[in-house]
Amino acid sequence: MVSDTEVVADTVDVPAGPAISGLVFRRFRRPGDFPGMVEANMAVRDAHGVEDTISVEGMATQYAHLRNSDVSTDLVIIELDGRTVGYVRVAWNGQHDGSVAYESICLLRPELRGRGIGRAMLRWGERRLREIGATQPADGRPRWFQAETFDADAYSIRLLERHGYTAVRRGYEMVRPDLADIDDVPLPRGLEVRPVGPEKSRQVWEADAEAFRDHWGEDEETEEAWLAFREDPTHDPALWVVAFDGDEIAGLVLNVIDPADVARKGTRGGNLSSVAVRRPWRRRGLARALIARSLRLVRDRGATSAVLGVDGANPNQAMTLYEQCGFRVVSSFTTWRKPFTEDDPEP
Repeated sequence: MVSDTEVVADTVDVPAGPAISGLVFRRFRRPGDFPGMVEANMAVRDAHGVEDTISVEGMATQYAHLRNSDVSTDLVIIELDGRTVGYVRVAWNGQHDGSVAYESICLLRPELRGRGIGRAMLRWGERRLREIGATQPADGRPRWFQAETFDADAYSIRLLERHGYTAVRRGYEMVRPDLADIDDVPLPRGLEVRPVGPEKSRQVWEADAEAFRDHWGEDEETEEAWLAFREDPTHDPALWVVAFDGDEIAGLVLNVIDPADVARKGTRGGNLSSVAVRRPWRRRGLARALIARSLRLVRDRGATSAVLGVDGANPNQAMTLYEQCGFRVVSSFTTWRKPFTEDDPEP
């Protein structure tokens, strides 16, 4: 791995890289690259109507605990005339359904699309993932190349389709534009909401992870995932709404009010970053009760709106619930896959 002080300045050989004056594909420099990476990432989000915000501090924490992704070999920075304009990072993750996803995360400033840079990024990512796959045992598990796009990003959608990817799942970003008229929803009998402090963080994380094990595309839990959760700078246990049945966590909503989001929009918004109910307590109205409490809590902390994300094919009809709680869709995103192959079909 690259240390916090080490600089790896060598350029990277990228297949079919376009001949553009001042364009460089190079290795990652930590921590100096984070501001430029965030700027490029946010340019993509802003261009496609995405509410969620990425911060330098949040990215640094994420990159300190990446799973199955080594920034010294699995990340390439794209510069134009010395300015970071994009990056591509790859990772592989075992899924709860027994498959393995080999993912390319490609971010490029919108004004530079259509010049061959995106194609070169995707091809580099697939080549690096093939190298990784070749080191892993052939254990018969289904394997996939995987990528995600915002649905307003027509360029990235065309790029993936031309390289054989198929849309397999859609998710949505939903916003409640105001926090007036929040229903008073009682908790199911026998449950109570209690405040939690940092000492309960591990129990909260484990309950959240368990609740999502039956959801499509969820990664297997790892210790690095726990560390990333614990050190997330946006986490404020005082904003979490956690329901207990005795000593057991029955359900939770992890609420966030991110200063970076406030700075970007000029308004204070609440993010219901995870809404989870464990299996024994489902179908009893617990999620609705926790959402109502969360909306009042973030409102009391100065938020004027709220946002959350949802899998469009959530098995527990979460999208319908959120609509009933006053949320509406503002953007969507799609997961794309194609079968993993060890040979590059392109010359």
